[in-house]
Amino acid sequence: MSWVSAQQLVDGKLSGASTGASYDVVNPATGEVIGQAPDSAAADLEAAIAAARRAFDESGWATDVELRVRCLRQLHQALLDHADEFRALTTAEVGMPGFMMGAAGFDVPVEGLRWVTDLLASYEWETDLGVASPMGIASRRTVRREPIGVVAAITPWNVPTQINLAKIGPALAAGCTVVLKPAPDTPWVACELGRFVAEHTDMPAGVFNVVTPRSNEVAAVLASDPRVDMVSFTGSTATGRAIMAAAAPTLKKVFLELGGKSAAIALDDADVGAVAGATAFAACIHAGQGCAITTRLVVPRERYDEAVSVAAATMESIGAKDPSDPGAICGPVISQVQRDRVEGYLRLAIEEGGRFATGGHVIDQAGFWVEPTVVAGLDNTSRLAQEEIFGPVLVVIAHDGDDDAVRIANDSAYGLSGSVDSGDLERAKDVARRIRTGTLAVNGGVWFSPDAPFGGYKQSGLGREMGVAGFEEYLETKTMAEPA
Repeated sequence: MSWVSAQQLVDGKLSGASTGASYDVVNPATGEVIGQAPDSAAADLEAAIAAARRAFDESGWATDVELRVRCLRQLHQALLDHADEFRALTTAEVGMPGFMMGAAGFDVPVEGLRWVTDLLASYEWETDLGVASPMGIASRRTVRREPIGVVAAITPWNVPTQINLAKIGPALAAGCTVVLKPAPDTPWVACELGRFVAEHTDMPAGVFNVVTPRSNEVAAVLASDPRVDMVSFTGSTATGRAIMAAAAPTLKKVFLELGGKSAAIALDDADVGAVAGATAFAACIHAGQGCAITTRLVVPRERYDEAVSVAAATMESIGAKDPSDPGAICGPVISQVQRDRVEGYLRLAIEEGGRFATGGHVIDQAGFWVEPTVVAGLDNTSRLAQEEIFGPVLVVIAHDGDDDAVRIANDSAYGLSGSVDSGDLERAKDVARRIRTGTLAVNGGVWFSPDAPFGGYKQSGLGREMGVAGFEEYLETKTMAEPA
């Protein structure tokens, strides 16, 4: 399948980089070059920020709800109309297995765009607090919500369409203008969003911009420029800290969705084999490249060997397959850099005293492949249990009862997601309430949905994405009072 060449969108115009520079887009399943992306220069980011600032300050975008609803519905329809091509491009550029397109790869984020547009159409922008007499002066008070301004949306490579739309949908719906900067490993799907806006919507020039610099130094201006009112970032905790520091001098708002090392807990009355199988399956999805994936399996000590055996058998049955294969669950990792990083953790597993129940090696073939791996014999103090690997690697840890399981789950710098399973639903919920994470699956429940807020505790981030809370991240609150 052929796709339209990737172009940046700046001030309503699709183009290459101002310098003419570009870089390769690589299929991670094969290592082959499948296209080129503009290597946006500092001048391109300057133009994009200026356009977004001008569009917010001078156009009617921030105040015209009807226009915003119409444009977002047009973008939603364009995504539906070009769904097949978009899904195929995602598999080729991201290495994402096709089965994920029915979930985070495409369908759920596109549904999320429709959901937030419906929210926009019915949202109450003002709340009447009624009359009070502070300091003896009778006053009617109104709380008003207004768009925060220019938003820099900086997104990662793992599930780019989900994260791109989870940022730009609410930001645009709120009345903000946006500069989207995707990861240089996956610029093309972001450029397609820019093309759809330019060719299929009535969005005014400058409201939505897409720039694709390869250089972090060029992109860094988005966090420091005083014309940018908010940075919305998803990615590593280390980069999140750097963005927060860069934003501090201008005191701009920062939204951060960062790393995770989520625990799947099986209590002693759970079906441990079923939990182990489901967790091993989850750790294989998209080669484990998901911040909310449960990568620590925490099981009763007396059932440890059973859990390891089931997890290993599950991973062996899944294997690593070409993402275009209809049966693929675990595809490649995104790049040589990422493959080398995961391989370093596999070496570390042995150095720390662990053993491989299955896997444990990179796969010597074209592209960037890692065997689905179960690591046994480590406790929660090991680096493999504490650090985000972002590969198909599951660490199995023993617990000695409910309190110990909670201690292990919370003994982490992260707090993004997790799960609890028990034969007693109320017992599972009691344990879940004690775990300091932003999302939890209890006895197999699914939290991932456009209307459900997503985000983390501790070093997993600040703020929430999706749901009403995610929409309101892009709003300011203004209180007005008038004589009663």
